Amino acid sequence: MDLYEFDRGEYARGFGWICGADEAGRGPLAGPVFAAAVILPQEGVIEGINDSKKLTEKRREALYDEIIAKAVSWSVQQVDEGEIDRINILQASMLAMKRAIEALSPTPDMAYIDGNRTPELELIPAQALVKGDGRCACIAAASILAKVSRDRFMMRLHEQYPMYGFDRHKGYPTRLHYEMLGKYGVSPVHRKSFLKNLSEHLEQKDG
Repeated sequence: MDLYEFDRGEYARGFGWICGADEAGRGPLAGPVFAAAVILPQEGVIEGINDSKKLTEKRREALYDEIIAKAVSWSVQQVDEGEIDRINILQASMLAMKRAIEALSPTPDMAYIDGNRTPELELIPAQALVKGDGRCACIAAASILAKVSRDRFMMRLHEQYPMYGFDRHKGYPTRLHYEMLGKYGVSPVHRKSFLKNLSEHLEQKDG
């Protein structure tokens, strides 16, 4: 299915502007969760937009630049690891998407959210779309902005904490990441709530 088919269908229903929102970084052990919201032009297409997970890093980077150049409006927001630990990752993801959507101008008439939940928005109706990043162009665009923004942020964290290998795994729970945690301990940018059973996990690795 052409991703733009969904967007065009929604505009045909009479909406003035629609946006898509998606997050990146729910699963990692370190760093913030990022979310993006995008309003794409009603006319024209950006060739190659797709679920960010289906694109190479090089392609995502190229599309990132094209999306921010051509979007009617876009916003990228983050919620850091401290707040994730305080309110949990699901609520942090919803908060990041809420911030991204509510930062858009013009204000969209409808927000489409990747997944099966929607953030609590003040004035904007929202609808969840399961696997929306493969069904809706503006959600796919948001998935690219969120993923590239978070990856770039993790590369900056790698400069501060090179021993953990953030440049390789971007904070996700890989074997290398656990090995470095066992060697160097927990850093200030790790999600403590994700590491409550770290010693038990490391014992299993060694066993």
